[in-house]
Amino acid sequence: MKKSDFVFFFPFRVRYSEIDGQGVMYNAHYLTYYDTAITEFMRSIGYDYMGQVKRTGEDFHLVKSLVEYKAPIRFDDDVEVHVRVGRIGRTSLTFELAVFPKGGDRLMATGEIVWVNTNQATHQTTPVPADLITLLDAAAAQ
Repeated sequence: MKKSDFVFFFPFRVRYSEIDGQGVMYNAHYLTYYDTAITEFMRSIGYDYMGQVKRTGEDFHLVKSLVEYKAPIRFDDDVEVHVRVGRIGRTSLTFELAVFPKGGDRLMATGEIVWVNTNQATHQTTPVPADLITLLDAAAAQ
């Protein structure tokens, strides 16, 4: 993955509370960064997540999370978590993520997050909302 493969990123600075005894970012925090970056990506395209949940009774469930560690990320590092939608399925969204240093091109980590849209009353899968697909398609066309 290259930085130029993405149009959206969200910046972070690694806090002391996010590092482990080896001085690198603790593995579980990558998923927190990924979740935050996806939330900001969805906000940036104008998706009203909470409004959609209230209107439809549907919500996304996380069904897969993958992190691949490429280079150590240390305390006080400024990083950018880049996000794109890799696949839109009938009921699912697959997000692809990549972490780069601020202003740099060295790939530090990659990730994949898969969400499935689910009716919260029945817990059955349901199609990804058409209005969200329209927003995602427009974002990909930028």
